[in-house]
Amino acid sequence: MPRGKIILIFFFLIIGIVISQSSSHIAQADSHVASQSCFISHTFRKERKEEKKNNGLHHISRNSSPLISVHTACSPIDKVSLLSPAANGYHAVVHLPRWSLNGTLIDLGNDYRRHMSGGNLIISSLDRDQDTGIYQCTAFNTWGSILSRRASLQFAYLDNFKTQTVRSAVNVREGQGVVLLCGPPMHSGELTFAWIFNEYPYFVQQDTRRFVSQETGSLYIAKVEPSDVGNYTCVVNNTITREKVLSSPTPLVLRSDVMGEYEPKIEVHFPDSVPAAKGSVVKLECFALGNPVPEISWRRTSGVPFPSKVKMKNSNAVLEIPNFQQEDAGTYECVAENSRGKNTARGRISFHAKPHWLQTMTDSALSIEENLFWECKANGKPKPSYSWLKNGENIMSEGRIQIENGALSIAALNLSDAGMYQCVAENKHGIIYSSAELMVLASPPSFSKSPLRALLKARSGSEVTLECKPQASPPAISLWKKGNEILCSASLRISLLPNGTLKIANVTRRDAASYTCIAKNQFGTASTTGRLLITEPTRITLRPTNMEIIVGESIVLPCQIACDPALDVSFSWAFNGQLIDFQRDGDHFERVGGSISGDLMIRNIQLNHGGKYVCVIDTDVESLSTSAILVSGPPGPPDKVAVEEITDSTAQLSWTPGRDNGSPITGFIIQARTPFTVGWQAVDTVPEVINGNMLTATVVGLNAWVEYEFRVVARNSVGMGEPSPASAKTRTEDAIPDTAPTDVGGGGGTKSELVITWEPVPEELQNGEGFGYIIAFRPVGTVTWTRAVISTPGVARYVFRNDTIPPFAPFDVKVGAYNNRGEGPFSSIATVYSAEEVPSVAPKRVRARSVSAAQIEVIWEALPTIPERVLGYEVLYWEDDTKPDTVGKVRITGNYTLVNVTGLDANTPYYLAVAAFNTAGSGPQSAPINTTTKKPPPGQPPLNVEWTMIGSTLTLHWDPVVAMDTESEVTGYMRHRYNDVNIILTNKTTVELSLSANDNYLIQIKALSEGGEGVGSEPIHIHKLSESALLSVSISSLFDH
Repeated sequence: MPRGKIILIFFFLIIGIVISQSSSHIAQADSHVASQSCFISHTFRKERKEEKKNNGLHHISRNSSPLISVHTACSPIDKVSLLSPAANGYHAVVHLPRWSLNGTLIDLGNDYRRHMSGGNLIISSLDRDQDTGIYQCTAFNTWGSILSRRASLQFAYLDNFKTQTVRSAVNVREGQGVVLLCGPPMHSGELTFAWIFNEYPYFVQQDTRRFVSQETGSLYIAKVEPSDVGNYTCVVNNTITREKVLSSPTPLVLRSDVMGEYEPKIEVHFPDSVPAAKGSVVKLECFALGNPVPEISWRRTSGVPFPSKVKMKNSNAVLEIPNFQQEDAGTYECVAENSRGKNTARGRISFHAKPHWLQTMTDSALSIEENLFWECKANGKPKPSYSWLKNGENIMSEGRIQIENGALSIAALNLSDAGMYQCVAENKHGIIYSSAELMVLASPPSFSKSPLRALLKARSGSEVTLECKPQASPPAISLWKKGNEILCSASLRISLLPNGTLKIANVTRRDAASYTCIAKNQFGTASTTGRLLITEPTRITLRPTNMEIIVGESIVLPCQIACDPALDVSFSWAFNGQLIDFQRDGDHFERVGGSISGDLMIRNIQLNHGGKYVCVIDTDVESLSTSAILVSGPPGPPDKVAVEEITDSTAQLSWTPGRDNGSPITGFIIQARTPFTVGWQAVDTVPEVINGNMLTATVVGLNAWVEYEFRVVARNSVGMGEPSPASAKTRTEDAIPDTAPTDVGGGGGTKSELVITWEPVPEELQNGEGFGYIIAFRPVGTVTWTRAVISTPGVARYVFRNDTIPPFAPFDVKVGAYNNRGEGPFSSIATVYSAEEVPSVAPKRVRARSVSAAQIEVIWEALPTIPERVLGYEVLYWEDDTKPDTVGKVRITGNYTLVNVTGLDANTPYYLAVAAFNTAGSGPQSAPINTTTKKPPPGQPPLNVEWTMIGSTLTLHWDPVVAMDTESEVTGYMRHRYNDVNIILTNKTTVELSLSANDNYLIQIKALSEGGEGVGSEPIHIHKLSESALLSVSISSLFDH
């Protein structure tokens, strides 16, 4: 029975060829592995086994069951196609592909183990020596050939260890480190290692002291302990074949002496240079011997921290980087450290990637003698190199053919240049192919696909373009004839373009004629003819006008023209950009008028009929339009306002527009409200101005951790519309506070206190839950801050008590805010003084003098310099010395030594004392003194007041006031008032005044006494003298009460 069979399968199309580039793979028993163009599968009679990739190779177990089939296919994935010649009336002949092994064509005629079946290569009786290598298939037909990507096929195996005798014993001291070598046998395919301690199934458990390297297979014990004595067997497993072999046991024997402590010695370390593929898993091993057992740590020499994807395994002995990317490249350092010292190992991981296409060429069909330029670009690391193939053969840069990097250029194409071309990009990590077909064309001119129109109409005064586009290879030379006259560019109006196009500017009726284009190349001649008809321009004679509509009415929008009778004319109407369907919307819309009229009748107009109406007139030679806007009002409310995304300071909104009611929506305004605002407020947006075509915008400048509602208002030329319904309430995300408390100050308090105050941060600016304040203070001139935390948001005062605080000492104070997200900013530093002591000395030489019936003047001597601060003085007064609870107080700030106590009772004795004060309170009082207020002023007003006006002189006279025994004696009289108050004192009962003619006056007379001013007379009102006669009148007839 044969040991196995491998089938290399090739798929191809009957018309043209479609090939992908195949790549290398790993396969194992009874599994299928497919990657782009090639896949390999094995069918075993025994157990199923999983696939495993190893170095880009197909691994086939040589110890597998006899019945095996392996399929390697060239399939139509990375698509490259040879253009089908079927378009020219015939088909290409498709040939079976050819297969090569290690660059040598496989001779299927003399190979009994290999044969073709429908393009598939079938290999029987697999042989590792004969079948291992690189396979590649060539697909070809009549028009060319291309190569597939290479596929590698190898066989996985694992030999037995050479000797099965017991290995030599390893003698070590307690505390010493040891390495037990595995020395794996000959093999192919990835291996894994483990160690058995004494007997199966007791495997060595890896920890900080013991490590099994998956690179060398060796067992490392950092510090030997008595429990480590025994026999150790290395177990080697092939991950492809699942074969397992065991080494001979290695005895570990403990010597009688003990080894002392020593610094780490790194025995397992990664190479100085480690290449790593993009997307791969990179594993670095590092393990050290030492006493005490070293600790392993890792770092990047650049100082960049490891991303979260990096894992430390086996007690940090293995650093694993999954999905390796460019940013992971760099120098990595392993540090082994114990109490005796440390050691390091470092190496650089370099990033590499297989080539991948950035730009590929496409199939081209070019005329003979044209130039070809193809360029392909690939990316990879290292940078890939390029080569070019034609029909599977290398192209060299020579003569007409030039190759520079990924660019291929061929000058003056001929028929022999046609074929299949491939651009190949390759670096040491991979190779990729891009394929395209070049078709070289040679044919006489033909107008079968692009003839001139038999009749072409053009408006007088317009520009006419007649294209001459024959199919010809190489391109044909063309000329134009008007009737029998050959045209040239002799006229300013007539242009013959290089591509054969004829242009006639500002056409007139004289240009009407038959025009012929004649095309010619070396293979033949062809022509095409068309007739040009010139018509008069179409004019709109009656247009619709803008208007406001009334619901229920019917109107006609006119649209009438004058046009050339040779033209075919059609009318259509659009409403808000949509064509009106007169059959569907016949209840409201109807076309009226004749062949040159396209009037629109709108019956029973509704609000939704407001908008823009456009009449479109189409003729053979031109298209005209005219429009009108029917307005019914401001826009309707937008709808479906939704918060699409929200952060701590922004919200992205979307909405749908309401009806524009006949006038296009020109813009939107977004409003918001919160529990802290009064009603709806306009908010800032990006963009700043939201035009009528936008249905999304971002609101900016929001406060964190605040619940918002949003609404949208539309506007048009008529005005602002109704607002939309409010969006669902949405809370912004929390954030660190960004507003510091304000108005930081304080001072005062009692002895040994520092009182600090501030303006609390409003709730809408607290930015999150767990809000509070951080109070920081220090004596002025010191460095270290004392901090206190207050977790109550509404508190605005903090008192620090400490017996060591000196009185009235300056402190630097600042207050910050915090919440659950962290600490926010602090306020600017303010200077606050600690509590001070009250003044210790009473004022001296206190004197008092009664000024009037209600006022006493108090005078004292200012205090000399004392240890305590004096902010001012206060005067205490009371009526009865036996009743101190009737005390009144007058306080004056500053270094004043006189104060008037007012509001007192007349003819009453008062006791008075003076004390100094500051923020701590009042100091001791001076010895009380007493004085009595004056008798009250007369209670009787001046009577029988008479006045006489002669010219501008006013003469006043009144009866004298007589005081009672309980009243103060009259000492004089006052006063004269007008606009601004003037006072005139006199001890007589008559007075003359000179008045201005342009002012109004109010005059009142009062008696004066030691007790103060008496009751005033009835006021006298005198209006502008220019408005009244200058008469001498009795006061009784002119009083204005």
